[in-house]
Amino acid sequence: MSGADFAGAWWWPYVMILVAGWLATDIWRWLGVFAGGRLREDGEFLIWVRCVATALVAGVISKLILFPQGVLETTPVWLRISAAAFGFVVFLGVRQKVVLGVLAAEVFLIGGWLVLGS
Repeated sequence: MSGADFAGAWWWPYVMILVAGWLATDIWRWLGVFAGGRLREDGEFLIWVRCVATALVAGVISKLILFPQGVLETTPVWLRISAAAFGFVVFLGVRQKVVLGVLAAEVFLIGGWLVLGS
């Protein structure tokens, strides 16, 4: 089969999606594995990576609180801010367990939304 025959085959796009998807993700994973053993956890590069990751999460949370879409848009901004603050206080109170802080904020937000909606 020549290259032109591959382009007309029904399965060719699926092969390209698999290969391109694999290349786009696995190369970075392998580079992380090889480089990860040589990086110091307290090194400047990993501190910078942690700062960028934290800033991205903070940006997403801020966007959800200040500029929500969908059903979340029907809740008042004070309720969203209060739920985030409550979740943060719970997070600090339970020895910084993220799951419990997030669940507390969700319960607070949904409870407030149900009370205000009725």
